[in-house]
Amino acid sequence: MTQRSWVSPGLTLLTYLVAFAMFFPILWMIMTSFKTEADAFAFPPQVIFEPTLDNWNIALFDSNFLDHLINTLLITLGSTLVALGLGIPAAYALAYYQTKRSDLTLMWLISTRMLPPVGVIVPLFIIFRDLGLRDSHTGMIIIYSAMNLPLVVWMMRSFFLDVPYEILEASRIDGTSLLQEFRFIVIPLVLPGLFATGLLCMIFAWNEFFFAFSLTVTKAAPVSVYISSFKTAEGLFWAKMSAGATAAVFPVVIAGWVAQRQLVQGLTMGAVK
Repeated sequence: MTQRSWVSPGLTLLTYLVAFAMFFPILWMIMTSFKTEADAFAFPPQVIFEPTLDNWNIALFDSNFLDHLINTLLITLGSTLVALGLGIPAAYALAYYQTKRSDLTLMWLISTRMLPPVGVIVPLFIIFRDLGLRDSHTGMIIIYSAMNLPLVVWMMRSFFLDVPYEILEASRIDGTSLLQEFRFIVIPLVLPGLFATGLLCMIFAWNEFFFAFSLTVTKAAPVSVYISSFKTAEGLFWAKMSAGATAAVFPVVIAGWVAQRQLVQGLTMGAVK
């Protein structure tokens, strides 16, 4: 048997093993959501058990899960639109109208993503309290938009730089205005990248917990805060938490699965010249 004849099946097997290892926590969470609390804490862990829907009834119907889901949708969509609305023009300017301070601006933007959230939570809490933004959709949209803005600027700038500059020169010779160039030429060319950037912003906003837990109570609390409510003074309700977590990640997983082709296409724009 030659080396090439066993390398390909070996890589395929390794790929499946890595994929299974990555998916196993989600699989175990789904399985736990159908267990009783006693089975969820059993040791050694039980793979064969009698499934029950009690956890799902409690997590979805005997609680305010729907209110938290609506809060999450409003905050996620609102912050994504605001981040894209502010970040795309900034990325366009940094890509095509560079100045001596453009690189410094980009580094400053990405440095805000490196700042530990716990380092700014106290001043943010005071500002939100004084401005009446605490436990409000507006406040969470502002904080999530600021969180995702550097991502939008950096990603969209790289997509704009992938557009052949000759196309822009030809359009300017034909007399297109700046707005027409941006709307009818550049945006259609980077549409896959725009879609990928928007989807990543939605995922980051959907999964965020620290700011939501610190700055919301009930009115604007997303599903990430709702899941943490299953840890009480009485103990950790692992099975019910797994049911709530499964319901919370399900929309994101479905969105990523449906849009995987556009996501991969957007993230690999310019990778092959």
